[in-house]
Amino acid sequence: MRRGSLPAGIAAVVSATLFLAGCVPGADDGALPDGPDTLRILAGSEVKDMVPILEDAAEETGVKVVFEYTGTLEGTELVASGGAAGRYDATWFPNNRYLSLLPGAGQEISESVRIMSSPVVLGLRSDVAERLGWDAEPPTWAELAEAAAAGDFTYGMTNPAASNSGFSALVAVATALSGTGTALQERDIESVTPEMTKFFSAQKLTAGSSGWLAEKVVSEPDTVDGLINYESVLMGLELGGAPATIVTPSDGVVTSDYPLTLLQSATGKKEKFDALTDWLTTPEVQERIVREVHRRPAVPGVDTGGVFGDEVLFETPFPGTIDVANALISTYLDTVRAPSQSVFVLDTSGSMAGERIDALKASLSGLSGADTSTTGSFNQFRVRERITLLPFDDVPGAPTVVDVPETDKSGALEEIRSVTDGLHAEGGTAIYDSLREAYEVAVAQRAERPDTFVSIVLMTDGENANGSDAADFEYYYAGLGPDARGIPVFVVLFGDGDVDELTRVAELSGGQVFDALNGDLAGAFQEIRGYQ
Repeated sequence: MRRGSLPAGIAAVVSATLFLAGCVPGADDGALPDGPDTLRILAGSEVKDMVPILEDAAEETGVKVVFEYTGTLEGTELVASGGAAGRYDATWFPNNRYLSLLPGAGQEISESVRIMSSPVVLGLRSDVAERLGWDAEPPTWAELAEAAAAGDFTYGMTNPAASNSGFSALVAVATALSGTGTALQERDIESVTPEMTKFFSAQKLTAGSSGWLAEKVVSEPDTVDGLINYESVLMGLELGGAPATIVTPSDGVVTSDYPLTLLQSATGKKEKFDALTDWLTTPEVQERIVREVHRRPAVPGVDTGGVFGDEVLFETPFPGTIDVANALISTYLDTVRAPSQSVFVLDTSGSMAGERIDALKASLSGLSGADTSTTGSFNQFRVRERITLLPFDDVPGAPTVVDVPETDKSGALEEIRSVTDGLHAEGGTAIYDSLREAYEVAVAQRAERPDTFVSIVLMTDGENANGSDAADFEYYYAGLGPDARGIPVFVVLFGDGDVDELTRVAELSGGQVFDALNGDLAGAFQEIRGYQ
């Protein structure tokens, strides 16, 4: 085992789109800026830390990069469907494994170049790793599962339906527990479910982003003992006041190889693609990648300074079909992991009349079964989940609580759609009174079902105009117990919402801000599902 020793800054997830130096402003329709020297890249948020290196690439090669970030599964589905053609020139996800399973994906891709790599492993507080002996002898996934079931440690992990690091960990643990030594089959999933349930009983924190997850654990060190994440994120991370001990399960991990991939529709940009990938794979830049973003080099002979230790990584075979991958994710969400309890605080004030209230209804309808895409199905309200709808105008409305049963969830989803369809816009805007009511509901629900992921979602299109103000709410929040203060608020910026005040709510609660100011309310709600 080894402890991370390199300094590492973890970038916060601030926006969906990033323009690097030298790019022209984006078009009014939200399209990425383009030009003969520009590569428009659809990417996972994991590569945000490569921005400084890419800025230097623009100066040295003349190739300018503009990113749009998305979840790996959502982005790969867009590529496979042909929806990325013409909008982007390339993709840069942690890996292309899920993409390779999707029908039609091959014809959308021209070529890929591996830039760097990082395995998904476990980072633990050093005292916990020492107590369990994992600082000296790496455990198997089965040993991790037994220790998890015994309550010996807790951890956070991203949602496999939203983030590649969580999906990679899920594949590794399920494949190892199957004991077959081969790629996971659908028949294996049911047999390993009891052991997976043991392992995931120790998961006490979820997220849609590996970067946000790491920040959460650092800022709230008493939440969990560690986290499952990329080795590159864990190196230099401090848990409990000391560098995290990196634990690499001895029976296999899934490694991301970060392939920069040119789309078939952008072969006119091949010269620029080649120039950029050639530069990124030079020994000098590969050494810089090791130093600055803590990823392993993609080319042989690069001096790593011994920072990755001498452990030999055993690579877990990846599922061979999309059906196996999707069945594994569904089993995790529906059976294996702890269920969630989510309170949706929904602005139905007069300013929401017309298109805005229609957008809200459509967004919740999508989560209630109307969106039948693969990504949409993963983001649907799940079995065992409790959904609370709390509309508000100048006062908080009466909450509607819907428990989704373990068997047939159609009735529960229909109830949510019915309540949603009945929303109408009128009156003022009492944001903070409604947030207080949401906390009262969420705290009571957590007390009733403590082994759940509890969160609050606040969607408003305006400024607070009724009831208590921001200072009143902060005073109320400070008086809550530590358990209640651990319930995050995920804020959706929409319409004319006060960005500064709403961002403060998210920061105060340890939540996150999701930008729907461009009108994509459904997209924001879908993204939030990765954190619930």
